[in-house]
Amino acid sequence: MDNKRDDSAVLDRLDQGLDAALDRLLNFLRIPSISTDPAHKNDVRDAANWLCAELQSLGFEASVRDTAGHPMVVATSPQGEGRPLLFYGHYDVQPVDPLHLWNRPPFEPALEEENGRRLIRGRGASDDKGQLMTFVEACRAWKSVHGSLPANLTLLFEGEEESGSPSLVPFLTENREELSASLALICDTGLYADGRPAITTQLRGLVGEEVVVRAADRDLHSGSFGGLAANPIMILARALSALKDENGRVTLPGFYDGVEDLSDELSRDWQALNFDASEFLSRVGLRTPIGEKGRTPLEMAWNQPTAEINGIAGGYAGDGFKTVLPGEARAKVSFRLTGQQNPEKIRKAFRDHVQSFLPEDCSVEFHEHGGAPASVMDTSDPAFAAAKAALSEEWGREAAYIGAGGSIPIAGDFKRILGMDSMLIGFGRDDDRIHSPNEKYDVESFAKGARSWARILGALR
Repeated sequence: MDNKRDDSAVLDRLDQGLDAALDRLLNFLRIPSISTDPAHKNDVRDAANWLCAELQSLGFEASVRDTAGHPMVVATSPQGEGRPLLFYGHYDVQPVDPLHLWNRPPFEPALEEENGRRLIRGRGASDDKGQLMTFVEACRAWKSVHGSLPANLTLLFEGEEESGSPSLVPFLTENREELSASLALICDTGLYADGRPAITTQLRGLVGEEVVVRAADRDLHSGSFGGLAANPIMILARALSALKDENGRVTLPGFYDGVEDLSDELSRDWQALNFDASEFLSRVGLRTPIGEKGRTPLEMAWNQPTAEINGIAGGYAGDGFKTVLPGEARAKVSFRLTGQQNPEKIRKAFRDHVQSFLPEDCSVEFHEHGGAPASVMDTSDPAFAAAKAALSEEWGREAAYIGAGGSIPIAGDFKRILGMDSMLIGFGRDDDRIHSPNEKYDVESFAKGARSWARILGALR
């Protein structure tokens, strides 16, 4: 049977089994697998066991693997012809607070109709249970049609993604040989803004720093000490405001070392997306884009590094007024990295920068909050073109290679520890309300997501 006929039979089976697949997803969503809350420790394990049982029923050799935190689920298909692939998703979910903003109990999922669209409503529907189940359902239909699973598949489902993945790197390191493949597939991203299918080919890295500046050993009366004693808020404000120049460029020495301009292919792809920055910002009550002069909005969102102040505190900010010089001030600062920027060099440059603003009798301390380099995928791998064609055929629109402004550290971990690139394909939408009350996933995203993976598996076999 040729690939086209294979695809057609598997796609038909997915269409016929959609209602049953939705029932399975709803059952999965009923498990409150909140990894950040110790009260839900057993629920997280229940979700792992549910997944493991589903995978075993399809013929995968699957097991629940204990870690220092929540368990991993690992499953493998029989060996045979075909490219070795690793598929990753996570089965833990975000907390549900504030509960009173939900229109229905978050772990009593249901199918709803809204503005002519069928939706799956419930915590984890989009992030990431619905997404990972698109791949599982594609495998189920493949097995039903062909009598066997696609060969050389390894599935890795994590239970700690929403709590910082503390056990992931040790697990990858300890199981490097078992988990290594030629390419990783990650379904934790989304469609482009207008519903166009997309493959994320680059992710920004991240450096997080908390800085605390201390001056006097107590808060001081501003009348007695103002103008004479150091004010840590003023010191910190000067240091932070000097992070960028009048053109929007970051001023840290060596900050742009390793930052690469767009390739001609990506530049053409991104221009064709016709991104409207004003419309995008209007969704959050803004209109005018800022940033580095001479750069397009998508360059600034996806391909240029950033320096942002995420929080600042010090002194008195309660009701009324209190005229003090604070004894300390603190801020949280993050840098999104691109290209080959080195996180530790960026961290050192920032710390040196703050130190340079410090008077002799003041002190500063820094607290590290994560650091990871950017991830840039090698799209010359034929798998990318094959997946792009498969997505385009399924969705009836040409798929795009896009960047992501955020960070997905797992892609970098796969590259650094397992030595393979990742192909990030997801079917979430901007209005899925992930991490927020009333999370949802379109039935279309679920159904066409499974069909997309079936086509991709056929193209990569």
